[in-house]
Amino acid sequence: MLNFTYYNPTKIVFGKGTIPEIRGLIPAKARVMLTYGGGSIRHNGVHEQIRHALEGHRVVEFCGIEPNPRYETCLKAVAQVKAEGVDFLLAAGGGSVIDGTRFIAAAAKYAGPEPWDLLGNASLIRDALPLGTVLTLPGTGSEMNGGAVISRASTTEKLFFLSEHTYPRFSILDPETTFTLPDRQFANGTVDAYVQVLEQYLTYDVDAPLQDRFSEGILLTLIAEAPKVKADPRNYNARSNIMWCATNGLNGWIACGQPQDWASHMIGHELTALYGVDHGQSLAIVMPGVMHHQRDRKRKKLLQYAERVWGLTGGDEESRIDQAIAKTEEFFRSLGIGTRLADYRIPAESAPLVASRLADRKMLLGEHQDIGRKEVEQILLLRA
Repeated sequence: MLNFTYYNPTKIVFGKGTIPEIRGLIPAKARVMLTYGGGSIRHNGVHEQIRHALEGHRVVEFCGIEPNPRYETCLKAVAQVKAEGVDFLLAAGGGSVIDGTRFIAAAAKYAGPEPWDLLGNASLIRDALPLGTVLTLPGTGSEMNGGAVISRASTTEKLFFLSEHTYPRFSILDPETTFTLPDRQFANGTVDAYVQVLEQYLTYDVDAPLQDRFSEGILLTLIAEAPKVKADPRNYNARSNIMWCATNGLNGWIACGQPQDWASHMIGHELTALYGVDHGQSLAIVMPGVMHHQRDRKRKKLLQYAERVWGLTGGDEESRIDQAIAKTEEFFRSLGIGTRLADYRIPAESAPLVASRLADRKMLLGEHQDIGRKEVEQILLLRA
């Protein structure tokens, strides 16, 4: 197992009826900004519960953080934070709202002229406003990590940062808040959680059996529970299990002592920035291509994945790997997510454009840092 340092200060409050516990988690004299997206929390009762829990606080609201949160929108929130003297942020939503709020927290404390500089250079983040979250859309693990992915419309860029200063102080996880999610959002979140685990698991063996078994357990649970939610959207136990899978998929635990890939995410971010596909959709397109293209580098872990997750033991190695990739793609499609560029009318000619954008930023991807312009193009052409 590789050397590692683990840090995570987030307090998790999990279960039905837990939103009122906000009252004891935010300092009594804090001036709070409640951030959220399109307003669904006003229709499912979450907004009312939060405002009731915040009685006694001075509260302002910022609505309109988009899926794939935009830099331009977040800057408007930063201006409001400064104008209103806000000193605590509360994000209610999924990964996009939480990521946007995390960026707002850092940008509000940044003294430099261009907050965009924080993206890709987290060393510039030396302080941030404290924040908490009420999770309503599981998938990204944003409720228990310090990372954020932000899009900039003016340059069609999508960049990220990871900082110890931007972990939530607490996160409320009430599975009942997910009952009314549209099928598309549920599917995207499930794919996102699944691929995040694969990014940390499908690399190379470093004799970390606990982390491997933990990863496999998350994958197997997602495979088992997702059909239950599709059959009955109000299945509390299945919703709970998927929510907890997503949190554990990217809170740092399965990454301890493990090499990590993240090529699918980096390539997927470019597809989202250029063509507007959902984050989960982009991952469903790219991950099978990475698995195919990197099959020799990832051979041992792919065979382990084939056997332990999909129960594939017969036939030769190549056949088992092919079947494991096919099973992965079938799982994504069973959720209603397309897995090919053509499913989203993205032309094969997009491959060199995406590859060049990553190359222009001198990005070498994968656990071996050997996926460059040529390899990115090849991966995408496999997904036409």
